[in-house]
Amino acid sequence: MPWRETSVMDERLRFVARLLEGEGMSEVCRDFGISRKTGYKIFNRYKED
Repeated sequence: MPWRETSVMDERLRFVARLLEGEGMSEVCRDFGISRKTGYKIFNRYKED
């Protein structure tokens, strides 16, 4: 079975969606393999738009 390819934007939207559903920043960042600093940067950019 081939790997499913996703774009960076799709991953960021999935990340933000989980935060908006009420999951904690630390948990979501851990699942995505990114630092909390990066997580907050992605989330703040989303809120600005």
